Amino acid sequence: MPLSEHERKLLAEMEAALEQDDPRLVSTLSGKIRTPQSGRVLSGVIALFGGMAILLTGLIAQLPPLGIAGFIISLIGTFLIISNFSATKLKSATSTTSGGKKQKKAWGDRLEERWDRRNFDK
Repeated sequence: MPLSEHERKLLAEMEAALEQDDPRLVSTLSGKIRTPQSGRVLSGVIALFGGMAILLTGLIAQLPPLGIAGFIISLIGTFLIISNFSATKLKSATSTTSGGKKQKKAWGDRLEERWDRRNFDK
């Protein structure tokens, strides 16, 4: 059942209000690419290298709990670095459409197109 014009306007106003009130929630729900946060990446790099130093110190001193703690800190640093980049940004590639506009396609979509061309375009 299609929406009436009044319902569409009301929905657009609600979306605009939500985007203005809580842009982080909107980006999470819509899957839009977040803006990179350099502080988050920097703290991730520091945690990664600090954790590796603690891990090596634990290995040299033969203290397994210290090595485990260093590994966990390195893992958290890696997570901070990777989580700064959106998954859609990593999985997409650009391709041109017939209108000349660039459109992002996921890696799986490109594989599926290659499969279809190989098997059905004979």
